[in-house]
Amino acid sequence: MNYEILDALSQITREKSVERQNLIETLEAGLVSAGRKKFGPTANIQVVFDNATGGISLWRVLDVVETVEDPVAQIALTEAQVIDPQLEAGSQLRYPLSLEEFGRNAIQAAKQVFIQRVREAERERIFQEFADKVGTLVRGVVQQVDRGNVIVKLERCEGFLPAREQIPRDHHRQNDYVRAIVLNVDKMARGPQVILSRTHPDFLRRLFESEVPEIAERIVEIKAVAREAGGRSKISVYSHDPRVDAVGSCVGLKGSRVQSIVRELGGERIDIVPWSSDAGIFVSRALSPAKVLDVRVIEVERRCQVVVADDQLSLAIGKGGQNARLAAKLTGWKIDLISKSEDLKRQEAERALLIPLADMQGLGPKLIEKLIGAGIETVQELAGSKIDDLTDIEGVGEKTAEKALEVARHWLEVHPPQPPAEVEFTPEMEKDEAMAAVAALETAVAGAQVVDEAPTEVVEIEDLPETDYTIVPDLPSPAAEEPEAPEAPEAPEAPEAREAESEEQAPGDEKREEGVE
Repeated sequence: MNYEILDALSQITREKSVERQNLIETLEAGLVSAGRKKFGPTANIQVVFDNATGGISLWRVLDVVETVEDPVAQIALTEAQVIDPQLEAGSQLRYPLSLEEFGRNAIQAAKQVFIQRVREAERERIFQEFADKVGTLVRGVVQQVDRGNVIVKLERCEGFLPAREQIPRDHHRQNDYVRAIVLNVDKMARGPQVILSRTHPDFLRRLFESEVPEIAERIVEIKAVAREAGGRSKISVYSHDPRVDAVGSCVGLKGSRVQSIVRELGGERIDIVPWSSDAGIFVSRALSPAKVLDVRVIEVERRCQVVVADDQLSLAIGKGGQNARLAAKLTGWKIDLISKSEDLKRQEAERALLIPLADMQGLGPKLIEKLIGAGIETVQELAGSKIDDLTDIEGVGEKTAEKALEVARHWLEVHPPQPPAEVEFTPEMEKDEAMAAVAALETAVAGAQVVDEAPTEVVEIEDLPETDYTIVPDLPSPAAEEPEAPEAPEAPEAPEAREAESEEQAPGDEKREEGVE
């Protein structure tokens, strides 16, 4: 009895979780491959393994023929009758072989075949076991860390946790316990074929299922999950039992349930949002902690226009747009965030484009009064109305309604609404205006310096250039620090006046000169 072979088969069965019968078939196939490597690729080798004793029996089988065409698989009748005289053409000659006849190379080939078959059987077993566990939560022990990638020892196989599927704050060490979900099972991978992930949104979902009994019992349902691993996550929950608070169940007493999940995720922030079938309510809740003033739902485009206060806009957008981005992923709606002041500007611009119904020509005053009384006050509203809506108005028939629609649509084609003119302010314009202001300021300062340096030259007030701006320097009030200034002396006469006086006094001077003589 060969106990070594039996013990080796038992050990492989235990460690690799491969059935014993598959190992026996693999061993027989390996010995057949070794025999063909020794005698030729067409050699007929038969191997029988005794599972009870561990004995191995090998035979080479040759076909008895009169004319040999393949010496590897055939033998001549005359040669076969020398071994056994009772053999005839068409029969088979079987003679035993021993492992010593194969040689070292043949045994090495048998070993390679055996190892390859065992690996294939193990891969098939792992694939069959984990193919149905994709998305489930598993727990293992860190076995090896290589360049950020982590090899995790699971129950009966190894898992591979790539660096891209790890939370940025994760720091794994050998023999540490780690939890993750099965992301994929790669049957063709060379190494571990069970791919794990800790960044997938389903990982957060499975953590809540394991921590919250109401979710595991399907009383509370997680409707959607939006996650940016390591930063922030949002989940929407709904309770099928009106007596159970969905958000309170997930939070737990004093936050005990959600805090354990936060610790598992390395401090990742989690927003728990009550789910609602109303898109407006759901979007406003998803944008928490920002307070929403109004939500306008556009069903056709699956888009929501959300109005928030001016001081809440940055909070609604979040750091790097994270809050708005997660809210859009959670709800499945496109979200347009605008502030209250911007919304008022848009409404004013839209109202400026509306044409009052009274300004349109082609309809009688009585008909216009009836339309305004029915709530149709602008040409755009009239053009977008249906004939059935207009005929519901008292005193408006089908022909009148058709005519009113035709006139309104023609009026919009001929007189399209024009938006208010806006001056486009460019950086070049800003630069030119700034240079003009600086030049004017320099001119004013230079003029003041000229007056201080040459007080004898008097400039009449009428000669000063007129300006459309006033320069107010930031100086202390002179009334508070300086005494009252004395009255200003009379302004000196102009040069022309002095010349006139000299001409008038000239005759008198001549008289005085004559008297002196």
